[in-house]
Amino acid sequence: MKKCILCLFTLLTVHVMISQKMMTRSGEIKFEASMPALEEIAATNNSVSCIFDKSTGEFVTLALVKGFRFKVPLMEEHFNENYVESSLYPKSTFKGKIVNYDAAKLAVGKSTFDIEGELTLHGVTKKVKAKITFTPSGDKLLANSAFAIKPVDYKIDIPSVVKNKIAEDVKISLSFALEAK
Repeated sequence: MKKCILCLFTLLTVHVMISQKMMTRSGEIKFEASMPALEEIAATNNSVSCIFDKSTGEFVTLALVKGFRFKVPLMEEHFNENYVESSLYPKSTFKGKIVNYDAAKLAVGKSTFDIEGELTLHGVTKKVKAKITFTPSGDKLLANSAFAIKPVDYKIDIPSVVKNKIAEDVKISLSFALEAK
């Protein structure tokens, strides 16, 4: 009888631990590096994976760099071949944790937290701090964030011919509709 109760308790504990993870494989990352009055330099990736652990506040994303789509195909080609070198560095990741995380705030409604972690892009890993907002929506949890990075910090070389056409600070926005898994 004791073994049966112990097994049942273990199964319930594992189920509760598993149900705390939320994820998506269809998240969205957008970036914008346009300069005023010049051609738009922007792309969107709609196949970004994200896992959020509601019990710990850990937040992880994975984006395949070749998944970014531009309005102009030639820009996409230059982005992959000359700037981020996606054949050498095929993915970008973020691994972070919410600062002073309080899971109870998620149940109340829209909540904004600070998040800190490491962004790896173009083979370079740097610390990143941003705000992240969670909004409950039915059985999903919507997560949104925005921050800026400098290509030079990630050793992305911008040729001098186009240096004045690309913003020094690239604006990045993230949007995820997370589901329990």
